[in-house]
Amino acid sequence: QVQLVESGGELVQPGGSLRLSCAASGFTVVSYAMTPMSWYRQAPGKERVLVAHIGSAGDSLNYADSVKGRFTISRNNAEKTLYLQMNSLKPEDTAVYYCKADVLYGPDLWGQGTQVTVSS
Repeated sequence: QVQLVESGGELVQPGGSLRLSCAASGFTVVSYAMTPMSWYRQAPGKERVLVAHIGSAGDSLNYADSVKGRFTISRNNAEKTLYLQMNSLKPEDTAVYYCKADVLYGPDLWGQGTQVTVSS
């Protein structure tokens, strides 16, 4: 069974940095390397929104305006892992962060989420 598991969410002070990881299991290396991936987040009382997207080969990078210049999405296809490097964190970045596999020939796959809290 395919599964995504996020990790790395913590309490961090404004201006700090975090690196989130999303480990995929149940994929072959080949199938994972064919799958575009995204990070989403959902703040309390807000809709879930796209944060960043990356193509299957690490191309087609796209970021929400709110995180552009501060966040970097990357992937290691050999390790079947997606990353989100978050710098210069702000309180408004507080949210549950989810990774999503944009499965080409089936339903999209979501992880369980990891909590990021930016507060002094």
